[in-house]
Amino acid sequence: MFGKLFGRDAERPVADPHALPVPRRPKNGVYTLRALGDARVLALVEAADAGDWEAVKEALVPFDLGRDHSVLGELADLDGVQDWIGRAVQEDKEHRATALLISGARHISWGWEARTSARAVDVTQEQWRVFHERLEIAEEQLLEAAELRPDWVTPWRRLLTSGRGMSLGPAVNETRRDAALRRDPLDPETHIEWVSQLQPRWSGEPGQALAFAREAFAGAPDGHRLGCVIAMAHIEEWVESDDRACLQHPRIRTELREAAERSILHHSYERRLGWQGDYNIFAMALSLAGSSKASNVFRELDGVFTEWPWTFMADPQKAYARFRKAF
Repeated sequence: MFGKLFGRDAERPVADPHALPVPRRPKNGVYTLRALGDARVLALVEAADAGDWEAVKEALVPFDLGRDHSVLGELADLDGVQDWIGRAVQEDKEHRATALLISGARHISWGWEARTSARAVDVTQEQWRVFHERLEIAEEQLLEAAELRPDWVTPWRRLLTSGRGMSLGPAVNETRRDAALRRDPLDPETHIEWVSQLQPRWSGEPGQALAFAREAFAGAPDGHRLGCVIAMAHIEEWVESDDRACLQHPRIRTELREAAERSILHHSYERRLGWQGDYNIFAMALSLAGSSKASNVFRELDGVFTEWPWTFMADPQKAYARFRKAF
């Protein structure tokens, strides 16, 4: 099972009873984290890959899919889920909300796969048609899931993504953002999604995203994951800029260092399932800023690479390895 996950033999046992063994490292010392590095998530992914709805439900027992964005993301990004999840939506009345949530999240990812990451002017009419068709299904399913389970935050965060893709406008998306934050005022994923929404490429104004991130993190307790919103706001600024050195201003470097120290590097920070994603966000932001604090983050990661947010770079894993070596 572990060999299937990493494509190599395990190197040594780990203390966490649910953690997957660390793989034997490739030459550059970097390996991709899959299934959040957790044996329970791996069982869930393998059940979904096999199209076994009963096994999926059993594997979901330890998790709260209505609040755990990372676990939902593992299912949303899994090719093939769209082929069988519709049957679960139709047939399993008791777990309809869960099936709707998974299906809706998958249809958003599936829609973006059809659109591709190409510039809008380079997307064909057929790609746009399929993209919108899949997002329309996602919208319907996620709204029903949210109605069935009004305590869930994950449908609203996903609806922000579909709303952006469907160009539903500020009023709709602000309503969805507020719905998510009423359920969890400090939810990092919702805040990060809104940082993307505020970018100029999505009709935002320069500086809006960073102002939003600063205000949000100012209200968070020490050690909270919400510090990641500062790092992502700066990464998004870098994406929007033509200046590849735009983050290497002493003021930005200081802000990122202080955000890291008050969030992921703070003694109160909890290494929840998928914590490596938080560290990868800061690793990229601090590296782009030329901050020596990046070395602390890379040291804790010990070679663990997550595709997000490095996908903003042409060769994500090589970029990670290059910065890791530099710091």
